[in-house]
Amino acid sequence: MRGEGVWLTTDDGRALLDAYNNVPSVGHANPRVLAALCRQAAVLNTHTRYLHEGVVRYAERVTADMPPGLGSAVFTCSGSEANDLALRMANAWHGGTGVIVTSNAYHGVTAAAAQASPSLGPVAPHVRTVAPPLGDEPAEAFAAAVAAAAADLHAAGHGPATLLVDSVMASDGVITDAEGALAAAAEAVRAAGGLYVADEVQAGFGRLGRMWGFQHHGAVPDIVTLGKPMGNGHPIGGLVARTDIADRFGRRTRYFNTFGGNTVSAAVGLAVLDEIEDRNLVGHARTEGAHLGSALARLAGRHPAVVSAVRGTGLYYGIELREGAASSAALTTAALEGLLARGVLVGRCGPADNVIKVRPPLVIAPPELELLTDALDATLADLTTP
Repeated sequence: MRGEGVWLTTDDGRALLDAYNNVPSVGHANPRVLAALCRQAAVLNTHTRYLHEGVVRYAERVTADMPPGLGSAVFTCSGSEANDLALRMANAWHGGTGVIVTSNAYHGVTAAAAQASPSLGPVAPHVRTVAPPLGDEPAEAFAAAVAAAAADLHAAGHGPATLLVDSVMASDGVITDAEGALAAAAEAVRAAGGLYVADEVQAGFGRLGRMWGFQHHGAVPDIVTLGKPMGNGHPIGGLVARTDIADRFGRRTRYFNTFGGNTVSAAVGLAVLDEIEDRNLVGHARTEGAHLGSALARLAGRHPAVVSAVRGTGLYYGIELREGAASSAALTTAALEGLLARGVLVGRCGPADNVIKVRPPLVIAPPELELLTDALDATLADLTTP
């Protein structure tokens, strides 16, 4: 019924620690964001056919944090729309329709995004899937898989291809430790005439202890898609593209989004950026995320019968559960219920639905992280008690 910071209140007055919600990245009911929203809504709230300095200022702020060359911003109302538009831009650039994604990826709910989201169901004929990179495999293995997928799409008449990857690979079970694999894959798809699109809807805006998730992988994208955390709950999305890609798209076709980048959304987006910068939330995610990772590793050592792996960085972690030698979705359900009983909300992910997903608002403090790990410790202990 209510939210404040990292806390939610139920209809019966119970307080729950929100260790799941990456949407309110700077905290539920953030005063600065709320004030910016109300202030702008009281002055001007209109569609995007009217140019407004706030929208331009927001585009300048977002692109300033991007690698050189990525200088054109286009705004939408959601990450799904952003991924849909990125595929359109990529197709207009290289002339192909092929898309390469990881094997359990999720990229959105528009037709184009859903067709490239194997976690939702069968992918379209112009989409190929590759297994996500693993930390114990050489980077070249993932790049070789991407190159093979691109060649197959060419042979089927769908090439060149676009490599679309969620920078945290959340639906694949949270994959962050495959050093160099994403950068090598990006070069492989470019060598085949394609482009690399970094889906930053979950990983962006400081979540992994860097402003952008692709920075963690040492990769440089051609297009970056944005969503959820940029509005702290307000519906805003967008993309940043290489200027030459955006210019060609603009010359060949047109794109209009009635509310994508409207005046109120821009004001909210600027307030979120101010909060991230003024409170050093990127550094906070990096520092507290390191402490969280160490605590989760200790828990894995204490509960080896049920925890098979801990993966993540910053304030995004996945705890993979098993029952005996097999992964267990039922065990994950029991873990989520046990955490809920202890007042902590988390999520789940992974192709076998057996990974606890931890991604609290970036403003979470050390005492709240301790509460989270203590609750997880007790819950895992319950799972191993006969």
